Amino acid sequence: MGAFHEGHFSLMRKANRECDYLVVSLFVNPLQFDIACDFDRYPRDTVRDQALAESHGVDLLFTPAPYEIVPSDIDTVVSVPSLSRRWEGASRPDHFQGVATIVTKLFQIVRPDVAYFGQKDYQQVAVIQQLARDLHFDLKIRVMPTIREKDGLAKSSRNQLLSPDDRAAATVLYRALHHAKQSVKGGERDCRILQKKVALILKKERRADLDYVAFCDPKTLEPVSLVTGKTVILLAVRMGSIRLIDNLVIR
Repeated sequence: MGAFHEGHFSLMRKANRECDYLVVSLFVNPLQFDIACDFDRYPRDTVRDQALAESHGVDLLFTPAPYEIVPSDIDTVVSVPSLSRRWEGASRPDHFQGVATIVTKLFQIVRPDVAYFGQKDYQQVAVIQQLARDLHFDLKIRVMPTIREKDGLAKSSRNQLLSPDDRAAATVLYRALHHAKQSVKGGERDCRILQKKVALILKKERRADLDYVAFCDPKTLEPVSLVTGKTVILLAVRMGSIRLIDNLVIR
């Protein structure tokens, strides 16, 4: 959705190495915002993004107008109910329907052979992988690692909306996730105990307001009670008026 940063650039570089022709979509999707003011204040700088895309070897920057992708008489939506109902879907009920509908449109218009997404939006990627399978899209989904700042904060376009104090405090998300990972390495397997450990770290940061922390099966995103194999920790925290998400896959 624009406001390109190192996370996006890592996808562009990977795609450039693996593919003959690189298309990057730049579209702030109105269907995935539950609150109109969030859509209005989402960071936009198309001229900057165009220059950055060109410098990273992008062959085509696809920047459709909203009315072209979401006409006023649109009456068809795409939903992936089982993967969308929890976590972000519970906090933002129409979010993943908006994502799935627009990604389906982009796949249909561009017809890519390979589509690259970042792991930072873990649940979103799971939804997109499911819809690609269910609708028989003839493409491969490539999921690339989350790119982080030196202090651990996951790269996100929303980070630039944080106040300086909230930005400094936002490092608590990764610290909490990393602490859970270390606890598992130390032998703790009970997810209720691990959740409490994460919540306690976040509670110590007065600027952080925890929405949820969940230990889930990495494919179904259903909650698990014990870490017995590959598990994903999903985390959502509000810093001031800005909502941040992060995740970590552990074994």
